[in-house]
Amino acid sequence: MAEILEARHISKNYGGVRALKDVTFTAYRGQVNVLVGENGAGKSTLMKILSGSEQPTSGEIVLEGETVQLGSPRAAQALGIGIIHQELSLFPNLSIAENLFAGRELRKGGRFVDAAGQRRRAREVLERLGQDRLDPDTLVGDLPIGQQQLVEIGRVLLEDVRVLIMDEPTSALSNHEVDVLFEVMGDLRRDDVTVIYISHKLDEFRRIGDWVTVFRDGRLVAHESMSKTDTGWIVRQMVGRDPDSLYVRNSSPVGDVLLEVRGLTVPGTVAVDDVSLSVRAGEVVGIYGLMGAGRTELMETLMGMRRATAGEVFVRGEKEPKSTVQARMAAGLALVPEDRQRDGLVQTMTVRDNILLATIAKLTRGGLLAGPAEQRTARDKVSELAIKIPGLGALVTALSGGNQQKVVLARALLTEPIVLLLDEPTRGVDVGAKSQIAGLMAELAARGFGVLFISSELAEVMAMADRVLVMARGRITAEFTAENVTEEALVTASASESALEASA
Repeated sequence: MAEILEARHISKNYGGVRALKDVTFTAYRGQVNVLVGENGAGKSTLMKILSGSEQPTSGEIVLEGETVQLGSPRAAQALGIGIIHQELSLFPNLSIAENLFAGRELRKGGRFVDAAGQRRRAREVLERLGQDRLDPDTLVGDLPIGQQQLVEIGRVLLEDVRVLIMDEPTSALSNHEVDVLFEVMGDLRRDDVTVIYISHKLDEFRRIGDWVTVFRDGRLVAHESMSKTDTGWIVRQMVGRDPDSLYVRNSSPVGDVLLEVRGLTVPGTVAVDDVSLSVRAGEVVGIYGLMGAGRTELMETLMGMRRATAGEVFVRGEKEPKSTVQARMAAGLALVPEDRQRDGLVQTMTVRDNILLATIAKLTRGGLLAGPAEQRTARDKVSELAIKIPGLGALVTALSGGNQQKVVLARALLTEPIVLLLDEPTRGVDVGAKSQIAGLMAELAARGFGVLFISSELAEVMAMADRVLVMARGRITAEFTAENVTEEALVTASASESALEASA
């Protein structure tokens, strides 16, 4: 098997933190090389080095037998190394076509942008990604996050790459969009393009990967042909324990109804149509469905971010007439949004300030911030959720994806909610962080909270929920208990337009 790219003895220090420790990694030509590991294990740091956006403290990069200097992303691109980052880097106020060609616009006559040519090429890329119905002139900010992710992928497909790095490319994609992406990866493989693929979705990368490399605590701990591994082996290498012990099942007794929704209706491109549900104290309720089913729109409406045209919301038996975020927070609801970068974090602020953002009024004395109380409150939440940070004063962008998600969770919990709304809480986090989030959800339920969460992963929603509601086309099409839910039933109901089929 021919080696195309090798990182030799790479170390990377950020101040006193060693993100990578003497890592030697090899990628093989025309193969899908999968990197796995818990958040903070060093995978993304290595990929930033290979794509030129970070420089190693020590070590060297060898491309096709030659030592190369990757001093910038442009230098890496010139050598045929492209990267699709986990977090989107799009311009929401520009069109799809303008985003695809940002910084490398097509020109005619050497001076003017060839807008027609860009739209034509954009259509070709969108068709390749199964998005032929999308208009290249559509503003990216108007797209759901899954389609934004496909635009990000399309930007790199326009380049002539020899090595393509994909950092969690499917984290926001529907099952159909994942299938299309894997077809594109198959085409790239046949064209002898090398793919380095970071993912936390075990079923996905086992389906597409040729090789698997496992990182733990900044070190490369295992490297093997995918055909010689199984899921259990990979998880044990990542977290040091059996995968069957990862998820904590809620076992707390169920109490009174905390949240009741009756006939909620929200018009729009993705609508919510006559939805009724309830969440009780001590209960973890999951919502499963495909992208576009209306799950996120439902959560945002419950939180007062969207206005319903019909229906009622009750918290602890009291009708909530005001559909504003402030009113719903005061009633005891808190939302952890799907897109933590865009909606959950202020990226220019520190870890401490992001945690305290929603409760800053409680920490003021005479109009001034109480410094010691701020530090203590933030430190306690960091400890409680086991958030790995360089320090409370570090920028939140310095954290791994999973630890950023925990910061958003910490802020939500500080509002002292009685019902926690979680929209894809494990998107883009590793199996260890998923286990911690599942444990936190069960712990909250045991303390008498209600938990309502969205998940696109069958195994996850089946393992974590006491009850599972299925949404399709804006409606709830089925309801299952933990005892009678099956993967087949969930998939069938998620594609259904029928009325509620309660399964007892």
